[in-house]
Amino acid sequence: MSKEILEHIKTILAVIPEKPGCYQYFDEKGTIIYVGKAKNLKRRVSSYFNKQHDSNKTRVLVKQIRDIKYFVVETEEDALLLENNLIKQYHPRYNVLLKDDKTYPSIVVKNEYFPRVYQTRNIVRDGSRYYGPYPSVYTAKVMLQLIKDLYPIRTCKYPLTPESIREGRYKVCLEYHIKRCKGPCEGLQTLEEYQQNISEIKEILRGNISQVSKHLFDEMQSLAAELKFEEAQKLKEKYEAIENYRSRSTVVPPMLHNIDVFSITENDPSAYINYLHIGNGAVVQAYTFEYKKRLDESKEDLLVMGIIEMRKRFESRAREIIVPFPLDLELDGVTITVPQRGDKKKLLDLSIMNGKQYKVDKLKQAEKLNPEQRNTRLLKEIQEALHLKELPVQIECFDNSNIQGSDPVAACVVFKMGKPSKSDYRKYNIKTVVGPDDYASMKEVVRRRYQRLLDEKASLPNLIITDGGKGQMEVVRSVVEDELHLSIPIAGLAKDNRHRTAELLYGFPPEVIGMKLDSPLFHLLTRMQDEVHRFAITFHKDKRSKGQTRSELDTIKGVGEKTKTALLREFKSVKRIREANLEDLAKVVGEAKAKLIKESLNQETTK
Repeated sequence: MSKEILEHIKTILAVIPEKPGCYQYFDEKGTIIYVGKAKNLKRRVSSYFNKQHDSNKTRVLVKQIRDIKYFVVETEEDALLLENNLIKQYHPRYNVLLKDDKTYPSIVVKNEYFPRVYQTRNIVRDGSRYYGPYPSVYTAKVMLQLIKDLYPIRTCKYPLTPESIREGRYKVCLEYHIKRCKGPCEGLQTLEEYQQNISEIKEILRGNISQVSKHLFDEMQSLAAELKFEEAQKLKEKYEAIENYRSRSTVVPPMLHNIDVFSITENDPSAYINYLHIGNGAVVQAYTFEYKKRLDESKEDLLVMGIIEMRKRFESRAREIIVPFPLDLELDGVTITVPQRGDKKKLLDLSIMNGKQYKVDKLKQAEKLNPEQRNTRLLKEIQEALHLKELPVQIECFDNSNIQGSDPVAACVVFKMGKPSKSDYRKYNIKTVVGPDDYASMKEVVRRRYQRLLDEKASLPNLIITDGGKGQMEVVRSVVEDELHLSIPIAGLAKDNRHRTAELLYGFPPEVIGMKLDSPLFHLLTRMQDEVHRFAITFHKDKRSKGQTRSELDTIKGVGEKTKTALLREFKSVKRIREANLEDLAKVVGEAKAKLIKESLNQETTK
């Protein structure tokens, strides 16, 4: 930043007032790169230039600032609203990005002689009443369907007036004949009856379902007392429909009314804000949206932005806001509560649960579109859990296999970006160890593996995982660090007394790394362990199988590979070949070879 620019910024900082407001940072092209709000403009803006920032992103932002503009407002709430509007208008590069900025459906009760009720995204100031907006089309449709099930209101677009009805300009349609409309277009339904239905619909749309339910129940009882059972039955059907809807919506006692609930769930580089609006003990609105972080915004700042965004978008006038932690936020006439127990805490827990579920669903959707993303996320989890300097792009696992020291072998499997790289798998015959000594076998194999990689100048792994506990880890460390002088992180997967993978070990001395046994990360690590075990066991079985057939059939002079293959294909094992009679053998290999094989195998048995 040049001396001239520094002087310009110092001049601005000298005159900025200590009042609430918004500020804008501009780059050398005159483009707004950041918008912020503050209770005290002077203190907040000056902090960018008079202290060292830990965040690299913030340092980059400060270096690009060439000019500053600011707006003074009366209250912090005004500053928040102004900041929200400016971010939406200019989309500054370093501000959080609201991933969902679309319009939402509302339900309108039209200002008409016989009002229609329908879904819309367009707000027209013509005296009509709009309810919502609803977080999804589905939610709006569910509400409309409930209204249609309860009340026979018109869906036609006829411009009904008292004159047009008297003159008989319009005729009833199919909706009348299937009893979904009572035919106001022909004067078959009075305006008073229709307006009574509209009044009850408005109460439902306001969230006052319990009041409508009580009114219907009282009317039903009154009609039943007058022995008007058919009319009472119709009201009963409406009452049951509303109660069914209430039973699915009610989560808290009805005395909790007109409350907003907010929670935040983070997942770098995103934050998910969940919003619930409560009316008469029911969740009237529920919505979760995503912010993409650009700087190191705190969860408190992000939640405040989310509160302002949602209350403005859904036109909330709630006098109480429930949040998971204290906020430096003051809204005129609004109480901010951090509940510790009771029904309000249950509401907060419900909001947190919905936010977490939304985060999980977003991750799953992204991983379906890009499977590599899931593996990268799991590798980042390994990196964070073990505090590794770099992402473990290449992980190698080792395992030994022998039966009481016979035919000892070992195997190494390689995972790249969380997936098996089978072309890099390696098998090892143990050469220097006599007897069942797993530690000595592991030493030999690790030494051979990494000495060769060093000689060939091949890429080394970012993490080594041993199929065993502390002993195996120390053996690998002694070779990698003490002998070969390499710096490769080493972890171990230890089993419980049921021979099931139970814990991840890391460090020297090794410590248990906390991990949920049902987590995707744990499944990835156990998959690696199972894969190296399978590979080692398969290699060991092949070696034993070849040794068994070679010891008996391969030592018979005149019996080549084709003869041996034909015999094993027919008799399946050497034991069955030995037990077969001469005639059966002759059918496969001829009489001369059959006699030779029979004599040789009998001699082996008598030794």
